[in-house]
Amino acid sequence: MQSEPETVCNVAISFDRCKITSVTCSCGNKDIFYCAHVVALSLYRIRKPDQVKLHLPISETLFQMNRDQLQKFVQYLITVHHTEVLPTAQKLADEILSQNSEINQVHGAPDPTAGASIDDENCWHLDEEQVQEQVKIFLSQGGYHGSGKQLNLLFSKVREMLKMRDSNGARMLTLITEQFMADPRLAIWRQQGTTMTDKYRQLWDELGALWMCIVLNPHCKLEQKASWLKQLKKWNSVDVCPWEDGNHGNELSNLTNALPQGANANQENMGLFKSLEYQHLPAHKFFEEGESYLTMAVEVALIGLGQQRIMPDGLYTQEKVCRNEEQLISKLQDIELDDTLVKIFRKQAVFLLEGGPYSGLGEVIHRESVPMHTFAKYLFTSLLPHDAELAYKTALRAMRLLVLESTAPSGDMSRPHHIASVVTNRYPRWFTLSHIESQQCELASTMLTAAKGDVRRLETVLESIQKNIHSSSHIFKLAQDAFKIATLMDSLPDITLLKVSLELGLQVCL
Repeated sequence: MQSEPETVCNVAISFDRCKITSVTCSCGNKDIFYCAHVVALSLYRIRKPDQVKLHLPISETLFQMNRDQLQKFVQYLITVHHTEVLPTAQKLADEILSQNSEINQVHGAPDPTAGASIDDENCWHLDEEQVQEQVKIFLSQGGYHGSGKQLNLLFSKVREMLKMRDSNGARMLTLITEQFMADPRLAIWRQQGTTMTDKYRQLWDELGALWMCIVLNPHCKLEQKASWLKQLKKWNSVDVCPWEDGNHGNELSNLTNALPQGANANQENMGLFKSLEYQHLPAHKFFEEGESYLTMAVEVALIGLGQQRIMPDGLYTQEKVCRNEEQLISKLQDIELDDTLVKIFRKQAVFLLEGGPYSGLGEVIHRESVPMHTFAKYLFTSLLPHDAELAYKTALRAMRLLVLESTAPSGDMSRPHHIASVVTNRYPRWFTLSHIESQQCELASTMLTAAKGDVRRLETVLESIQKNIHSSSHIFKLAQDAFKIATLMDSLPDITLLKVSLELGLQVCL
């Protein structure tokens, strides 16, 4: 800076196979990242390699000297730095002259300028103490003064390292996780039976997501995975380690604010991604012809969204299930479907309809399986222009909401304890049920709108609504929707839709 006096800093940088393995600087600045002086020297070395004289390892240079040259070299070195090195030099000289000293039991001598062995692990320099100290400071601030933002910047740095296949990514995340586990607030919350704040829980979510990236990395070795598994199990066994579901008590927050609503839910059944253009990049030769990274990414997303999964127990994770699903669908909606992607949609829709217990759209699903309403609405609107029959099959199959249906009790009902067990387990604690029912209603309304003018499909959709929707308020809303759709100004009234509206209205009254 112009206002600051010019200072001279002594900087030392060690390299090993094109990586900076250690740094020191006399400026004394302590941070997770390199100081400006280390960066400046590194850039100078990169941009002007000819200006930095390259020497052989000092051991090679000493080997070329005769006895007189070696004595002169040592004496001059001591003279120049006599106050710093003279005590060490005298101590080493005494040990070398003593035949029984430890130094004489080792062949040769260390050479810090020679670099590491080719078999030794080499990785970028990371000041582990500073990482731990910075995370500890950010956590102690409790999310205030921008500490949450700083922690997210650290997470971004880990993601960048993983992208570059830098082994420091896992090391840095390990250090961050250890500080999270050592946060004293965890023990307080556990003792008091209170839940952590939403912002803090989101940081833990990011930790979990990054660990998944690490353990699923196809380039890491089996011994690395075994080591991480051992460490993760160790953390998981600690009493204060938070549950993914959170504490099941005191969690009934306002879901209206927690969950996105309506068609514009993720605009702010994510604004950064709106400017992205997705293109087909050719995949490697071992993939099928015509496949690209985009087609594979879309197919993996469809597989994941269609998997049958049991609704988790806690409020926070139930909210997260809805939130994550809608965020992924929002990303998919930014992709323009071409003929290649439509084929992927058709193939996956058929697989999900014919799939076994792994499919959320299969014929038989678990009663507490996460509903497919939001995903099916996206599939329906995507497939409708290309394969209407498949679109309706998918949406109608997804209309189920088995958790609200009464199931036939099992066992000997003549015994009172059997009856009690069935009644208490009839309705699980689905905190997000109102949101799920609204998504079910939106799916039905979307099908009603698309089926206008098609008597057969309108009757099929009506039957599905009457069978699967249990909320009178949502049935009334669908009656209103059907009436509006049937009486649009630009066309004659749709008699079948009017009948649908009438039947739904009567169902509410009865």
